[in-house]
Parts: sequence; structure tokens; C-alpha cells
Amino acid sequence: MTMTRVAIAGASGRMGRMLIEAALKVEGIVLAAAFDRPDAPFTGRDAGEFAGLACGVAIGGDAGEAIAAADCLIDFTRPEGTFAHLAHAVRLGKSVVIGTTGFDAAGKEAIAEAARRVPIVFAPNMAVGVNAVFRLLDVAAKILADGYDIEIIEAHHRFKVDAPSGTALRMGEVIARALGRELAECAIYGREGLTGERQAETIGFSTIRGGDVVGDHTALFAGIGERIEITHKSGSRMPYALGALRAARFLAGRAPGLFDMQDVLGLR
Repeated sequence: MTMTRVAIAGASGRMGRMLIEAALKVEGIVLAAAFDRPDAPFTGRDAGEFAGLACGVAIGGDAGEAIAAADCLIDFTRPEGTFAHLAHAVRLGKSVVIGTTGFDAAGKEAIAEAARRVPIVFAPNMAVGVNAVFRLLDVAAKILADGYDIEIIEAHHRFKVDAPSGTALRMGEVIARALGRELAECAIYGREGLTGERQAETIGFSTIRGGDVVGDHTALFAGIGERIEITHKSGSRMPYALGALRAARFLAGRAPGLFDMQDVLGLR
């Protein structure tokens, strides 16, 4: 079996630790490097310590050095950090899996530009179940195109810094595309005050932040006398980590290009 060596960014964060635990257990993956900011509290410690799986790979403070040791960078940090790490990956000719959310249009364009030089999987949610939901939403939206109001409700932990979540936005994009609309033109992000009647062509978003909710997403199609809800609830971050590792293996040996989890799962 061909082994894929991965370097994990943000190694001492919640998602970074989950990625490390998964990398130490998944067949065909080698944890080649893990890194974080030089001043991060766990830099220098064994990367597997959090999972009780000492592995001999120390969390480094030099992103370029860590990425150079791997075949693929996996990054679930924040946009500013991801861009810095992406620059190293492009310079070194390494593939990249990006699970970071919160990019603006210019940021997404910069990632697409980088994909002209290295292969990249960029997806707002790496979980296999969520990507199955995206496919279901495409079908549901086409069936329920007339007479149904569409709302997307998402909930995350108190520490999440962007809203709506990248997954919620992708749900909206999938639905809007199926209906022949542009999400930027029909999205409503929250309501307050005297809003008037709901416009039929809009897609509403509601955001909940609190506690330790990993991630809940629901697309609601509300008609007269019935409601259809398509929901995904995450009980842990492990599905995201396993999906990211699957994406890393997908990129092995590929030419430069921009892919997402629909490509990884063969759903195109």
C-alpha cells in the first residue's frame, strides 16, 4: 500500500489534535510532521500525547520545515494562517487539504490560483455524511422548487469565529444552484424588527452559538401543511478528520487542480 505522509497545521488546537489521533490510526497515512505557532503552549511536545499515543513526532514551530517533511499539508486553522502555510506548500510542491472556513471571495480566488500549481482539496466540511446531505439537498430542492420556503439553521460551539458556518453556506449554495439562483442574491442572514412578509425566492439562515456543540445543520423546506427537514448532527470532530485523511490520499500523485469532497467521494 502506498503511504501518504501528512503534516498537520494547528496541531495543539481541537481539530489539530483530532487529525493527529486519526492520522496515527488510519491505514495508509503516516504522520510526518505537526506544527503550530512557535509560541503555542504545546510546541515541542509529542504530537500524540493528547491521544495517549506517543509517536515520536514533536509539534514544531516552523511551518516550512514541517510541510517539507510531508507529501500533503492538512490545514483546519484560520484564513490568515492557512494562506501563510499554503505559500510554503506551493513553494515546495506539496498537495494541500483545506478545511478552514471563513474565506471571503478574494480568499477563495487565491486558493483557486494556488491550485494551478499544486493539487488542493478545499471543502467547508470533510465529513462523508455531510457530503451525502449535499447530494440529498440537490435532489430535494429540485422536487420542492415551488411552494416551499427554505431555511437553513446551524449550531456550533461558543468558540467558532465565523457565521454562518461554511457548511451552512455550502448547503445554501447547493440549494440555490439546484433552483437556478445565485445565493448572494437570495440569502437572508437573520431577521429583526418589522421585516414584512417572507419573499418566496429567499433562502434564510439562522445561527446558534453556544456550549460545546460540534456542529448541527438543518435545511428546512416549509410548505403548506408539511415540513421536510434534512439534518446532519456531528457528535465529534472525528468524521471531519477521517474525511480529511481520505482527501489527502485522494490527492496522492494527482496533477494540480482544485477539488472538493464531492470529487473525493466520486459524487461528481
